[in-house]
Amino acid sequence: MSLRLFLATLQFMTRIPVPERWTQGLAMDNYERGIVGFPFIGLIVGVIGGGVFTLLAPWCGVPLAALGYVLALALITGAFHLDGLADTCDGVFSARKREQMLEIMRDSRLGTNGGLALIFIVVAKVLVVSELALRDVSMFAMLTAASVVGRTVIVLLMYRQRYAREGNGLGNIYIGKVTGRQTAVTLAGGAILTLLLGHSAAVWALVITMVVVLLLATYLRRRLGGQTGDTLGAAAEMGELVFLLALL
Repeated sequence: MSLRLFLATLQFMTRIPVPERWTQGLAMDNYERGIVGFPFIGLIVGVIGGGVFTLLAPWCGVPLAALGYVLALALITGAFHLDGLADTCDGVFSARKREQMLEIMRDSRLGTNGGLALIFIVVAKVLVVSELALRDVSMFAMLTAASVVGRTVIVLLMYRQRYAREGNGLGNIYIGKVTGRQTAVTLAGGAILTLLLGHSAAVWALVITMVVVLLLATYLRRRLGGQTGDTLGAAAEMGELVFLLALL
């Protein structure tokens, strides 16, 4: 993967400023090759989030530092994945037909199910991070690994999956487009980074997370007829949470 493609993917996945001249001339149909860089984008995001927690914990205590960590991730990504989680829950739990679910997910307004999902994910992350901090855990490394894992497992909702909507969308850049080789390289890259950060315990947590996300992918495919950009975001958020829970 070229540096220009990696920077374009970083710009796409985060709000980290990337000079326009560094990504000019890259066609959108090349973006799926950037999937192999997702674990490393997770590494960058995780270092920032883990750094915020590490800096805040001695000054304001673990619970507020955990809240700062969650807020930092939201700001770095522009709440990109949180928005996907909320839209997915609004649609999937609406008890409507498939077409109506997809239409609800496209609606920019936040519904009750989406609001509850956002409250749950934020509270759950704060509680789990606070509990981990009470144990003999290297918090900076584990919080960094959580972001790596969250972005790595997204590929499981892309490989050999169908785009649920008619026409194009952001998710259609990747869904059904990534190859088996790209998927293997992405998972291997995520596993290596996770091993380096958290050793065998973190790798086992990654395996558990992959199983849960595969089950999520199967459920969403049955409910929606495929995946969308929103379900990719939901998978990233759930992947981070499941990984942290698995460490407990």
